[in-house]
Amino acid sequence: MSPGVRLRTLTEVVDHLGTSRKTGIIDGTEIRVRRPAAGRKDRDKFISGKSKQNAVKTMVLTDADGRMLFCSPTRPGNCADITHARQLGLVKLLADGPALEILADAGYQGLGAQTGGRAVTPPHRKFKKNAPDWYEEMHERQRKARTPHDASGSSTALRT
Repeated sequence: MSPGVRLRTLTEVVDHLGTSRKTGIIDGTEIRVRRPAAGRKDRDKFISGKSKQNAVKTMVLTDADGRMLFCSPTRPGNCADITHARQLGLVKLLADGPALEILADAGYQGLGAQTGGRAVTPPHRKFKKNAPDWYEEMHERQRKARTPHDASGSSTALRT
């Protein structure tokens, strides 16, 4: 990102990643909060299903170099990562916007199918065998793109 460039909205961030042809990384994070007062009608909304504690969630989008490009407003802790992304309009921005790649964790599974493969998530358990063609093609492209080449030109596999 150029010095002095300010990205204020999620739309601007997606456009920036598309025009600069950079990969984005998205993740949700939870922040523990005090439990709302007894008798408050939305008291149970803040209980996270993941950590079983009172929390608020936010979605962060960075570039591949780790620079934060977008941090969403907080949502109650019971909101799933993919639901938060949908509510922010990320699905529509990726599906209708420029060609780009966003890496995401398993909390965003299903986003790839909704965005034409622009959101890349770990393989879903049900796709271990007989995966759809679009899924196989997407992961083959990613595998080839991330395989380093040594001086002789042969590729070596990455170990994670």
